[in-house]
Order: sequence, then C-alpha cells, then structure tokens
Amino acid sequence: MKYRQREGWTHRDLLRLAHPVTGEPARRALFDLVCGRDAELAELPLYRAFLAANATSDVASWVRLIGTAGLSWEMLPDAALTEPDVWAALLDRGLPQTALLRQLPRLTRLGLLAPMSSRAAAVAAQLTDPQRLAAARVHPVNVLVAARTYAAGASGRSDRTWVPSAPIVDALDAAFYAAYGAVRPAGKRTLLALDVSGSMMSPAGGLPVSCREASAALALVTAATEPAHAIVGFTSAGSYRDAGLTPLAISPRQRLDDAVDAVSNLPFGGTDCALPMVWAREQGVEVDTFVVLTDNETWAGRVHPHQALAEYRAATGIPARLVVAALTPTKFTIADPADAGMLDVSGFDAAVPGLIADFSRGEV
Repeated sequence: MKYRQREGWTHRDLLRLAHPVTGEPARRALFDLVCGRDAELAELPLYRAFLAANATSDVASWVRLIGTAGLSWEMLPDAALTEPDVWAALLDRGLPQTALLRQLPRLTRLGLLAPMSSRAAAVAAQLTDPQRLAAARVHPVNVLVAARTYAAGASGRSDRTWVPSAPIVDALDAAFYAAYGAVRPAGKRTLLALDVSGSMMSPAGGLPVSCREASAALALVTAATEPAHAIVGFTSAGSYRDAGLTPLAISPRQRLDDAVDAVSNLPFGGTDCALPMVWAREQGVEVDTFVVLTDNETWAGRVHPHQALAEYRAATGIPARLVVAALTPTKFTIADPADAGMLDVSGFDAAVPGLIADFSRGEV
C-alpha cells in the first residue's frame, strides 16, 4: 500500500522467492492478498481502509480515514493529495521527518504554511527538532538540499512553483546545524582535502547546491562530528601544477556561509590526489582515512595516489584508507582495484556522506 514496487520488484516477487510460512491469520491473509489469492479482509483493517480511500472522491472521507485508520500520504489516491484538508489531517497525525522535508513545496502551494500561522510554526518546530532529526537519521546534507530547493521556489524537475514561507526558510537553515546530532561518526582520524578551485561553483551531481557548498558542508559536518580531524585545501605552491596543501580554518561553530567563504578566493592549485598522503607523511600526521573532495579534477603529480598511500602505510604502520569523491559525475580511476582500502565516488547525493563514513569504519 505504501511502497507497491521498487525498480520493477513487487512484494509478490519477494514472496515467490522467499516462500515464507506463517500461522498468524493476519499475516497469512496479507500473503494471500499480495500473491493474488482470496484473502480474509477482516484480518486486514488497514487494507480495507486503503480500498475505501481509493474508492471515493469525498474529502471528508479521506480526512476521516487518515484519522481513524492511520493512512499515510502514499496510500491515498492522487486526487486526495491536491486537497489542503487532507494534508492538514496528515500533518495533525504526524508526517515523518523525511517526508515533511520533501513535501514542503506542496504544503506551501496549498497554503498551509503561511507566515505567522500556527501551522507554519508547528512545522518549523518539527523541522528543527534534534531528536526527530536523529531518530529519522536525517543527514545535514539532506537538509541542505531541501533548504536550497525550497528557497528557490521552483522545482528543477517540473514547472511547479511556490512562494517560500519565511519561517520555513529560517527553520531549514537552523535544521542543518540541528542535524549534526543525526550523524554517526566514523570515529577515525580523518584528513579532509578540498578542491578550492573556481570550477567548484558547478552543481554537485545535479543537485541545487554547488560543489563548493557541498564540500564546505561536509567539512563542517566532519569538524562537528569527528573528534580527530584536519581540513586542508589544494592551493598553489607556485604554478598550477606545483600544488600544495594549506590548512583551512573551518570550525564546527561556524555557519555554512562562513565555511564557504573559507574555501573561496584562495590561490588554488591542481587537485593532485597524492598530496594528502605525501603531506601527512612529511608532517608526521597520523591519519586513518584520507578524503579528497573535488568537482571532477582528479590527477596524479609526481607520484600516483595508490603509491603515495602505500608509502604512507609503510612509513607509519597505519592501514590508512583513501576516498576520492568527484562531486560531478565523471569517468575517473584513482583507486587500485586490488586495494580494498581505496574508494572512488563519482557524483554526489545525500547518500555519499554516509557511504564515506561507512567506508572509513571498514563497513564497506
């Protein structure tokens, strides 16, 4: 009822592969229903409510079924999702945090988030609730993407527009920082190396944020959640190809726009992906995970990154790992396919920060 298929796979496909057996009447009725057999609907009150909702066009009936049966928005017919009263009922019952983030434009178009309204105040309070953000595992990057999309007043995927509500814009700004508590730290000594070139103003993976803003956001999150970290930028040590690394003053107490300023207007150099390991070895810095964030520039200078990583491991005895993330989708290869401690990431979405952290912990 809520998720009827994903990528062409249905619940029926899953049951046919798994062949589950149960003696519970309600579960047996559910399996029968999914597989197209006669089912005892008396055992499935939620499904009966779903059928009732999809058999009517009466707004009052939809509102009643939301309240009495607990139907979620995914279970309702498309016509119901154009009705302000339906969404008011869904809000009253409680929208999950991630669903609320995605539905802000629709709620605004329907007039439910007008400035100074009690509804807008309630939604703003939910958006900034650290406990709700943590329980839903909403990463700050998720909030950032939602904030930029909402503030734009238009969707890049359709011609729909809305006038952003100021209390919601402010709430999304605050929610970015409140979501730090939702991040599961890798717990590793992390060196984050940022491309600071002008091309970082290009969009990150087709999202409404630039590569520069995405990298600055990840730097802030790293500073706020990883006890042992260092953040450096690829800057010029003379010519573009004669690149070096410069420590960046990024603090977890900074705002995102301040962090963006910290990585802007620097004398940028080439993104030599071997430099972080060379620099750490020369400076005697102990690092468990090296992370390089760039737009799509990934090249090697005097030494290849996998060789620099091997030399760092040999010199320090640390089984260090390396992640190179090109935030705009591009074809590149830095990682040695035979080295499980190296990872290439091409493109960017809200799942990338978690992937990097999981890899750093050795869980990927």
